[in-house]
Amino acid sequence: MDTIITVDNVQKTFGKGATALNVLRGVDLSVTKGEFVSLMGQSGSGKSTLLYLIGGLDLDYKGDIVVCGTKLRGLNDKQLSEIRLNKIGFIFQFYNLVQNLNVEDNILLPISVAGKSMTEYKKKLDEILDITELSDKRKSMPSQLSGGQQQRVAIARALLGDPTIILADEPTGNLDKESGDNIMRLFARINKEKGMTILQVTHNEACASYGNRIVRLENGKVVG
Repeated sequence: MDTIITVDNVQKTFGKGATALNVLRGVDLSVTKGEFVSLMGQSGSGKSTLLYLIGGLDLDYKGDIVVCGTKLRGLNDKQLSEIRLNKIGFIFQFYNLVQNLNVEDNILLPISVAGKSMTEYKKKLDEILDITELSDKRKSMPSQLSGGQQQRVAIARALLGDPTIILADEPTGNLDKESGDNIMRLFARINKEKGMTILQVTHNEACASYGNRIVRLENGKVVG
């Protein structure tokens, strides 16, 4: 199987000197194409920090991270932006929707910002709206949606560019149990039907169980 994410002895420290906080203390992790991996750990264990490093949002670390065959260290801003736009879809606990744009325009926003043709994504948009069960909400504003629906918009936005990897940071952390379960079932469907690699950070055992592998972080190290 193809390894799509490699984390090799990664160390991350915040601050300097006596106040320095060693968040990651030599993390090793491999994720193969098509896996759905749940990254778990107590608050402060470094799981969200690790996710952001894998996503290229922070390059201040020791060790090596390789994503889709490309070592992140040494890439310039343009190269990092290309990877984030074409290879990685981000989903966060907070939906980060633009309140004065409707569902359709929120989903299309990254494509628009990248200067790509909207017409090329019309068919893709219809497919993604169907998968996320938002077809009847495409002209609705975020204020007219439930929390679960808003998170589905965020997922649809991440999927539209057909990324190789989905990185999700506590995607159900802001939702009630029923909405959270619906989101996790959607992730499982995306993983199974589209073969998309998913790495999610969660503290919820029930949500973690939707993945096909659980990786646990403790005190900045992988323990299982």
